[in-house]
Amino acid sequence: MLVRASRPARRARLLSGVGLSGALLAAAAGCGEQEAAPADSADPLADRARQVAEAWDGSAAAAEWRTGYHPTGETVQLPRGGLRGRADEQAFEDGRLVLRGKLPGPKPRDGRVRWPGGTTLTRPLVGADESYERLVGSRGGGKPRLTVTGVERGEMQMATSRGPATVPAWLYTLDGYASPLKQAAVLPSKPPRPPIGRAHDLPGLPLHRLVRTAADGRSVTVIALHGACDDGAAVDVLETTGSVVLASSIKGEDDGICTMQAKMQRVTVELDRPVGDRVLLDARTGRPVP
Repeated sequence: MLVRASRPARRARLLSGVGLSGALLAAAAGCGEQEAAPADSADPLADRARQVAEAWDGSAAAAEWRTGYHPTGETVQLPRGGLRGRADEQAFEDGRLVLRGKLPGPKPRDGRVRWPGGTTLTRPLVGADESYERLVGSRGGGKPRLTVTGVERGEMQMATSRGPATVPAWLYTLDGYASPLKQAAVLPSKPPRPPIGRAHDLPGLPLHRLVRTAADGRSVTVIALHGACDDGAAVDVLETTGSVVLASSIKGEDDGICTMQAKMQRVTVELDRPVGDRVLLDARTGRPVP
């Protein structure tokens, strides 16, 4: 039986916009198996959220999700206290790092994720070269402002769909910092095949990604998409015993001519109780939030 939150699905508290743009709105629609949204309903998005919860709760996909390693927080952790000053923050965001020395050699093929209570899971590892490329990406250019003076294997604490875990990590020593920058070195598990298809005729856009889960599990922060000619994004939440379904919408849509451009906005969603091992789902896609 579907057990809902103690109060109806509600509008999340909005934070300041991220100020990023450039993704085409059409690209967010995605592809694959699709299902019609509920018809003749005063709130089809809320009805869709209930459909998604009912499909996932008690499903084989939910059971598979709970046995895997699925990060629910940032896989890169900055040095203790964060980066010093806007110049260093911008250098990190732009991937402007320079390596002084060599990266470690070949790695073990697999690493072990450990949860409190002794539960473990073996997953493939990412090598130091690939890890460094992910930090730098294709965004580099300009004068480097962060210098990496050493890289070594280590561990870090990660928020996951099964609670906090200790995972293998690459530790980057940065010139001028006493503690390292950490990047998770273990690959997440493949998401299970969802038991419900994507909704294709609901207005609005799917969620872009999960940013973090609060330490107490009572809130999650996501990136929601909206257009260039509206009043921003909002996110409603439906909680059940087995899932947390997030449904994004756009406020103040303009019916006039507008550029096909998407903006990203951070939205923090407050929950009635900690996420725990419940699956965090996107109402539109019917899938776990990326």
